[in-house]
Amino acid sequence: MASSCADKLKILADLTRLAVLESLMDRPRHVDELMARLGVEQSLLSHHLALLRDAGLVRATRDGKSVLYRLATGVKSRTNGKGFDLGCCQLRFPIRKPSRPRA
Repeated sequence: MASSCADKLKILADLTRLAVLESLMDRPRHVDELMARLGVEQSLLSHHLALLRDAGLVRATRDGKSVLYRLATGVKSRTNGKGFDLGCCQLRFPIRKPSRPRA
């Protein structure tokens, strides 16, 4: 179980794991939704989700035949911008501007 800030940041030093957390900021999501959203195969996503669970960053609950993932209680979404508070530090995602149609 990752307990120090450095341990948590090591876990987050992966684009897929960061994308999972960013996806969960809006609301809890099922595995199949995360797979479609991130374009990641189930086995690879399961590996990343297990690391995030072990680090205490996400929580999983059984929802019928599926599993629902959400940010762990200690990980708080920030209301002023796209980011979250790990307790030891805060991370922010860049706010993406909507793309403008090409003429």
